[in-house]
Amino acid sequence: MITDMKSIQGRNLQSVVENSDFAVLPLGSVEYHGPHAPYGTDLILAEGFGQLLSGQFSAVVYPGIAYSACPGKTVHYPGTISIGTDTFIQYLRDVLTGILATGFSKILLLNAHDANMSVARAAAEWVTGDFDPSSVLILNWFQMLTTDETNEWGTFDGTGRGHGGPYEISAVQAMCPDCVEVKPEDAELVTPQPLTKLPYVLVERSPKGWNGYTGKIHETSLATGKRIVDGVTKNINAILEQWATD
Repeated sequence: MITDMKSIQGRNLQSVVENSDFAVLPLGSVEYHGPHAPYGTDLILAEGFGQLLSGQFSAVVYPGIAYSACPGKTVHYPGTISIGTDTFIQYLRDVLTGILATGFSKILLLNAHDANMSVARAAAEWVTGDFDPSSVLILNWFQMLTTDETNEWGTFDGTGRGHGGPYEISAVQAMCPDCVEVKPEDAELVTPQPLTKLPYVLVERSPKGWNGYTGKIHETSLATGKRIVDGVTKNINAILEQWATD
């Protein structure tokens, strides 16, 4: 069962906490994703997947964090709002502290913004040292389907997984069909191949094939988005069922 934190009355909080396996905090951003995509892309995805949680567990979903740190390659594009990394880590730490102090011992950080990955880990390591026992699980929705799985579909020319690309924006379209509009004149950009298939190897730079977004965006489709959302949701829920009883 999933409960929206905004709907819980003060008198009922203790009972809800005692009967919940964990709390959920969606992490998004307000960031340019290209002319075809909404500024709320990451928040739509983070909060959207939060509403799709279902399994042998009970959880309370908190309001998502909209404003976060954005990388240098998007911060100069109109509409992007970036919070300083130090400020955001402290802010996220305070939010996590408040949730743990409420009585939860487990928090899922359901993330949809690439730049949140490192700061979320830093804040999580911090608060789990302050609260014992506690557990913070960080899931990035965009990593919940392997590239091998989506490559088998034959939908994308390449991975299609870059910022504002067809993988991400198809999922947005599945959750908010009217939020996405790819026009014929919107430029297609070729995503460069990764340096290596080894995990945790990252190159930060002004990327090639980039104009505030990347990828062959005309590959975006509602049907593909629904397939992505279904697969991601299934994998997230399977992980949560295991974590809830861990």
